[in-house]
Amino acid sequence: MSDLETKPADDTAAGGRVNPVDNKFTRSLSHVLSDLGKNGIFIALILVVVVFEILTNGVLLRPQNVSNLIVQNGYILILAIGMVMVIVAGHIDLSVGSVAAFVGALSGVFAVNMGLPAWLAIVLSLLIGAVVGAWQGFWIAYVGIPAFIVTLAGMLIFRGLTLVVLGNQNIGSFPDFYRALGNGFLTDVFGKYNIDPLSIGVAVIAIVLLVVQSIRTRRGRQSYAQAVEPLGWFVAKLVLVSAAVLLFAYALATFKGIPVTLIVLAVLILIYGIVMNRSVFGRHIYAIGGNLHAAELSGIKTRVVTFWLFVNMGFLAGLAGLVFTARLNLAGPKAGDGFELEAISAAFIGGAAVTGGVGTIGGAIVGGLIIGVLNNGMSIMGIGIEWQQAVKGLVLLLAVAFDVYNKRRSGGR
Repeated sequence: MSDLETKPADDTAAGGRVNPVDNKFTRSLSHVLSDLGKNGIFIALILVVVVFEILTNGVLLRPQNVSNLIVQNGYILILAIGMVMVIVAGHIDLSVGSVAAFVGALSGVFAVNMGLPAWLAIVLSLLIGAVVGAWQGFWIAYVGIPAFIVTLAGMLIFRGLTLVVLGNQNIGSFPDFYRALGNGFLTDVFGKYNIDPLSIGVAVIAIVLLVVQSIRTRRGRQSYAQAVEPLGWFVAKLVLVSAAVLLFAYALATFKGIPVTLIVLAVLILIYGIVMNRSVFGRHIYAIGGNLHAAELSGIKTRVVTFWLFVNMGFLAGLAGLVFTARLNLAGPKAGDGFELEAISAAFIGGAAVTGGVGTIGGAIVGGLIIGVLNNGMSIMGIGIEWQQAVKGLVLLLAVAFDVYNKRRSGGR
């Protein structure tokens, strides 16, 4: 028998044929590693929490502190939702801190000085925030002035108007209904218990909805012959997320219950998540940020989208101003200082691309939580504000550097 005739048998005997088990394991491992890479921001949040839980000797995850993390950072998370949408579209908004302060000051005039009902003061303040956004959106969308310049001017204009409205004085205190926006809790709704049943019940419902939606999504992909993660990894992720939600709910349930700020955030995340992922408006935002000229040629009314994007940002800045003012029970001239920087940092740490076209609501929320944990953890440790600023700046730089690295690596492939 010739060498050519015996070669296939030799190759097979030497293991030339791929082992199906090894091949399946390799594909599964590759999928898991890829999934971890896509969810790196969540892993970063977990690592930050674990590090500060150790460094603070367990103080970070005490029930009271977990609740405080949400209440104290609610306004930044609200701003981060609007900011990531603006950044995805390829713009920036430097005025959100001043707009928040301006709207908070006006709400003080309405609710305290003029004695209007708290609900009416809130509604009027939110409308003014939207009008401010429309003012800036007009110059950006229809006049063509870059958003950086318009919002930089807005930062100065509305900071000055805040001082005018307040007369360089503080306004307080606010009615109970108003204060509940920043300091309220759903406590003892079903009676007095050591562990609030409402908090646990809401968590269980959220977990059930998450599991059902995840299973539906997985089956939908399988029906279209799309690649899905290994079943074991899929179940493990659901178990880990469910456990995290239950632990978070338990912490709230053993303190005062669900903060009103968390309810506001949950509603905003749900609404804006649907807008960005499932609506025509959201797809237009991503298209404009990805390639403005291509979006125009495809028939997207880019000016209209940009205008309403900034109207929305003004509305959310106003809401953030109300939440912050309600938490302090005070409208002051210094309110809003640095808000824009933290909101922008949250969006970029959460995975938004500097050039636009990339970013998610969930990522911005996680980015905001990372900033909140850094602030809270370093404060508990007694680290000075100067070092806190330096650490946050370093985290922002590393987050953007990681984004640039990923883009270059993807381009190389």
